[in-house]
Amino acid sequence: MHALTLFEQIAIWCVLGVAVLGLWYAVFLRRQIMREDAGTPKMKEVWTAIKDGADAYLSRQLRSILPLIGVLTFALFFSVYIVPPSPEALERFSDKTPDQVRMIIGLARAAAFIMGAFFSLLVGRIGMRMAVQANVRVASAARRSFGDALRIAYRAGTVTGMLTDGLGLLGGTAIFIILGVAAPDALLGFGFGGTLLALFMRVGGGIFTKAADVGADLVGKVEAGIPEDDPRNPAVIADLVGDNVGDCAGMAADIFESYEVTIVAGLILGLALMHITGRMEWIVFPLIVRGIGVVSSIIGTYVVKSGPGNSGNAMKAIFKGFLSSAAISAGLFFIAGYFYLNTAAMDAWGGWWRTPMAVAAGVLLAILIDRLTEHFTGTEGSPVKEIKKSADTGPATLILQGISAGFESSVWSVVVIAVTIVSSIGIFGTIPDLDPVHRVTFILYGVAMTGIGMLTLTGNNVAMDSFGPIADNANGIGEMSWSGMTDPETKSAQRIMADLDGVGNTTKAITKGVAIGSAVIAAVALFGSFLVDVARSQAAMGVDPSKLITALGIRVDVPIVFVGMLIGGALPWLFSSFAIQAVSRAAALIVQECRRQFRLGVLEGKVAPDYRQAVSISTTAAQKELVSLALLGVLTPILVGLVFQVEALGGFLAGLILSGQLLAVFMNNAGGAWDNAKKLLEEEPRNVAGNTGKGSERHKATVVGDTVGDPLKDTSGPALNPMIKVVNLVSVIIAPIVVKYQDLGAKGWTVAVLLLAALIWAVRRSKTPVQDIAKTA
Repeated sequence: MHALTLFEQIAIWCVLGVAVLGLWYAVFLRRQIMREDAGTPKMKEVWTAIKDGADAYLSRQLRSILPLIGVLTFALFFSVYIVPPSPEALERFSDKTPDQVRMIIGLARAAAFIMGAFFSLLVGRIGMRMAVQANVRVASAARRSFGDALRIAYRAGTVTGMLTDGLGLLGGTAIFIILGVAAPDALLGFGFGGTLLALFMRVGGGIFTKAADVGADLVGKVEAGIPEDDPRNPAVIADLVGDNVGDCAGMAADIFESYEVTIVAGLILGLALMHITGRMEWIVFPLIVRGIGVVSSIIGTYVVKSGPGNSGNAMKAIFKGFLSSAAISAGLFFIAGYFYLNTAAMDAWGGWWRTPMAVAAGVLLAILIDRLTEHFTGTEGSPVKEIKKSADTGPATLILQGISAGFESSVWSVVVIAVTIVSSIGIFGTIPDLDPVHRVTFILYGVAMTGIGMLTLTGNNVAMDSFGPIADNANGIGEMSWSGMTDPETKSAQRIMADLDGVGNTTKAITKGVAIGSAVIAAVALFGSFLVDVARSQAAMGVDPSKLITALGIRVDVPIVFVGMLIGGALPWLFSSFAIQAVSRAAALIVQECRRQFRLGVLEGKVAPDYRQAVSISTTAAQKELVSLALLGVLTPILVGLVFQVEALGGFLAGLILSGQLLAVFMNNAGGAWDNAKKLLEEEPRNVAGNTGKGSERHKATVVGDTVGDPLKDTSGPALNPMIKVVNLVSVIIAPIVVKYQDLGAKGWTVAVLLLAALIWAVRRSKTPVQDIAKTA
């Protein structure tokens, strides 16, 4: 902090204050929501079962992952002893010996890793508990008005959004205040901790929720012909629990780590620009931008509302709030840029407007992905209507139509992201009289600022995502509590909850699209950080400047680089395969369990359904994949780097980013489109012939499509986001080590063999059936 001007020091402390403001606002909203009516005793009974199941699952998940967290904490501490301290660390602690600096940075990186993991866990757990508290209150409010139900659902999601904003900004800013220019060394640990926990929660929660959902739909809707969330279905509570541990806890942790990672990449590249230009503005301005985003999200919350009565347009109200926050933040970016960056020193580097323009491009990217995803997954878009129409000819044509829509949506998403990166080239690549190597660094910094801008409205994004499972759970609680009731108030409440549930499907798809897009932008920025770190390590070893990786680039025509690209492109497919296999196997077990209970007379009311069995099956299936899938993301880049060297590792990252983006968007949008096609058909009135509405053959076709899409959009697709960033962060952390040990020797090859053995174990464990794991657990 001593290198900052007085204005910059005040600005940084104000940003820290804004982080605390965001956390206070989360507490304020929670108190508001807890004062709302929690409904009838029957509604509270269903709610209690959901709450107990969700808490039990997350507690068991934490016990499963703590050993790996402990091992990685020690690994991060000792990683700083393998290579010399960074020049920034030596500068920051100039009164210490190099060994003392290593210890300080090692402790800082390990502590930041634990803090990032803890914050990610905290966001997920508190967000999930807030959603559980809200869903019963939303169901109760639906008996009064559409506006009350919408307000409670959205503000409950905003609690999680403000936690994400507040904790992410608090952690990053505090590390910068303590370590100054040496902060990136510790921020890598902070980002890695948050990302790894998000991967655990995404994988575990996704497998849990979709194993229960697919099993419940197949045996309930298709085989038994009973409605969704029918209390006689033994898997219905597991399904509702899964909405919370998957969509609430998992998505909150996912966006939190994206929030962390983009600032990590921005500060690393800002540090590189500081060395080029001698200016601290490149580091300070990203933190100011994040503070602006928190304030804008708070203001946008109050724009989301509907008029009185029992109907309204929830999607319009939510998007209005998002656009309001976007407009406010974009204006404040330019105001802050004008007053802070408009100096003669910054004019020498292209003018003050370039950085705010890159951030605003990120906000625009988020809006474009929002609209694109709604087009392909929303009930008003032509793709979903075409999928619904294809149900006339059965499930095969319906699935084909959904696949084609998913493929097309992935292409347009890539085009939008490509245009955004080109905009960064146009903004920073046109600075006159730049060295070619420095020009690339400026452009990559622009990409990082685009990612920061894209996640500026994290509070709004998380609120939109949490709105989905809150509305879904509220609808389920209503279905289970109001079964058989036909009074006008109940019918009106059911219509309101069905409308909010349909909008929730779209908002979930939109925020997953934003998360995927931010993952790609963050990965590209981290790729730039990887190049910068490799070049600095090479320079420290005395490599000629003309032969640094930033000067030569990563050439695809070099065979070993292409090998790395092939391996990187294949990794998302293997990862997704294991996640979907886990859902398929667990869903089959749940189907068998439900059939067993049906044979005992559950449908006829002879015996009560045993909800605990389906919860237990889903929990076991989710826990078995946590460590094995995480090891794929952590160990593969280390193995590629050690065996094939740093250029191949760069090719590996490039292949991973492209393949992961295309696959994740396809799975997210195809699954969301199938889901909403089913919702659209369920709104049809059932005719005399029985070929429309719920229970018809057309409806069963859409249920099949929905169950195929469920593990795509809620398990493997979303889990690719943190996986891509885990791989990138691990690559940035190990880059100096890979550069130093180009000749592995006997010890290096021993490490490589052990890593390969661990990967083989992970693959074999993922292929082990759930029953066998349960026997040995």
